[in-house]
Amino acid sequence: MPDAGGTAPAAIPSGLAPVGLARVGPAPSGPVAERSGRAPPVPAHPLYEPAADEVVWNGRFPLQRVRFRYRRGDGRLSGELTWELWRRNGGVIILPWDPRTGRIALIRQFRLPALAAGIDPLQTECPAGLLEPDEDPLAAARRELEEETGLHCDRLEPFGRFLLMPGGCDEMLQFHLARVDLHAAAAGRRGGLDSEHEETELVVIPTEDAFAMVADNRIQGAPAALAILWLQANHARLRTEWA
Repeated sequence: MPDAGGTAPAAIPSGLAPVGLARVGPAPSGPVAERSGRAPPVPAHPLYEPAADEVVWNGRFPLQRVRFRYRRGDGRLSGELTWELWRRNGGVIILPWDPRTGRIALIRQFRLPALAAGIDPLQTECPAGLLEPDEDPLAAARRELEEETGLHCDRLEPFGRFLLMPGGCDEMLQFHLARVDLHAAAAGRRGGLDSEHEETELVVIPTEDAFAMVADNRIQGAPAALAILWLQANHARLRTEWA
């Protein structure tokens, strides 16, 4: 993933004046607007030498612009960098699997970024969602599974936490495997929240077909591909343990 920054500050789009600023050194002489709790300053670290940290967009997902240097392997500081940092915080993703029927449940939904990237905007993926403040990830995973697929699980276990876009975003996604009953699952069922104008379509396929969809790149979203590859790597063990 290419880094989301460069060596020179990017111009702030018209109308997007900074709403918050954190500096190293003397405080600025003028007033500083209150910054959102969703975009706190980057935490201190021995490898990180900040110069300025400002919020340039404070919408649903804030965007920070950070000027900094980092400690190189030889101990010297790098030159100053300016990076844009998109703050999305945490989320959950769920891979619904029925080891008794050997099938997986996925969803299909419209994704604007996929269209912008030049690929099919109807993406096949796993149910997923953002964590509410202080929400338990297991509770969030059960909620998203029900909202987006209509399914309920009788076993739910986390299997990893992965940073989605290390070059530009802080979103840490917590992955879960859910045991569901797909004997009577209605493929094509519509889900999602009307209040969010969300529509998902349930897709039920044999587990081996899901593995093949990742292998030949018919699944193009990294989170779903990663979840399915994890199941493939652990499939023999889990068929015995989760049967």
